[in-house]
Amino acid sequence: MADAKPDAAAGGSIHWKRNLGVSLAGSFTTIIAMTLLLPFLPLYVEELGVRDHAAIVQWSGIAYGATFFAAALVAPLWGRLGDIYGRKLMLVRASLGMTVAIALMGVAENVWQLVALRLFVGLAGGYSSGSMVLVATQTPRDRSAWALGMLSSGIMAGNLVGPLIGGVLPPLIGIRNTFLAAGGLIFLAFLATTFLIKEETVPGRRQAAKAGGGWAAIPDKAPVVAMLATGMLLMLANMSIEPIITVYVAQLVDRSDIVTLWAGLVMSAAALGSILSASRLGRLADRIGHWPVIAGALVAAGILLVPQAFVTSAWQLILLRFLMGVALGGLLPCVAAVIRHGVPDRSAGTALGLSVSAQYVGQVAGPLLGGFIGGHIGMPVVFIGTSILLLAGAAFVWMSKPPIAD
Repeated sequence: MADAKPDAAAGGSIHWKRNLGVSLAGSFTTIIAMTLLLPFLPLYVEELGVRDHAAIVQWSGIAYGATFFAAALVAPLWGRLGDIYGRKLMLVRASLGMTVAIALMGVAENVWQLVALRLFVGLAGGYSSGSMVLVATQTPRDRSAWALGMLSSGIMAGNLVGPLIGGVLPPLIGIRNTFLAAGGLIFLAFLATTFLIKEETVPGRRQAAKAGGGWAAIPDKAPVVAMLATGMLLMLANMSIEPIITVYVAQLVDRSDIVTLWAGLVMSAAALGSILSASRLGRLADRIGHWPVIAGALVAAGILLVPQAFVTSAWQLILLRFLMGVALGGLLPCVAAVIRHGVPDRSAGTALGLSVSAQYVGQVAGPLLGGFIGGHIGMPVVFIGTSILLLAGAAFVWMSKPPIAD
């Protein structure tokens, strides 16, 4: 295979399209399996012996957050090991570990076992973040943002479809069988990853990664730090509204019986906009450069947040959240592309792993800050405050832009 060009910066793998397809399908299915428990998690916690209403809510929150807490801690480690031992191996490990853990949730006997298994999913998982690393390092440079945009669309689609399936399956087959079905779905992703993905490695990369990889090997850290902050801001902006959305929507609609319907539409609008725009903004970034798209997306989203504080009807909020999702849809693929192109191959996994951890920080900090500010200061302040953060982030990104940048 002498004609192959295994380094993404030099042209990418000859198998990059197949790798992208398998990674997209695998990320979509694993995200579905991770999120389908949202609609019935409190019911399962109660089935496991928790009776008090407050305790059910508390344990549900602990069980759900355990996965993301654990994943944030180990993402840089898996990225580093991927640099040394191969990115495909990390996907095989993640899909197999998630298959076992999620299937075992269906036979849990108490809530402690459920929380432990959710922690194990976070520790052993990371398929979608590992896919980002694989695709970023195997795709030709001039197609990387588009490919990462396609992958982001699949991940966000999984986040949308998962809860829908989780609302339909348990009444049909039962909660425990739903977990077993989810484990079987991820097992298919494990098989596809094992037998279909073809990773080409740079000769001597393992030795180079062991000897001098990691954070210390990155020559210019400022652009990478800017991208870590951007990923965190993206998740914070998306999640800051989550704790207040139902209460906020209740002020905008006349009928209390349709508040949850409108709230669900508002929550889904931004994700839908991002799904539709991610690959298109990625293609634009491949053509005009990643930095202008990142800064422009942050500015557009920051501006769109301001009128959300002053809407008078639910449909206005849905439209603005959709447009905000369109603006933010290209951020994750562009962030990954900038990191990939700005670090040596032996440090790519470490840097992208840190990016995933930063995004999880935003995913946790967003609801905490949004709930605190919305409850103690006022819900409009959540939108205004997030807007200021995004605009400041855009300025920081532009100031961090290297003199010669794509």
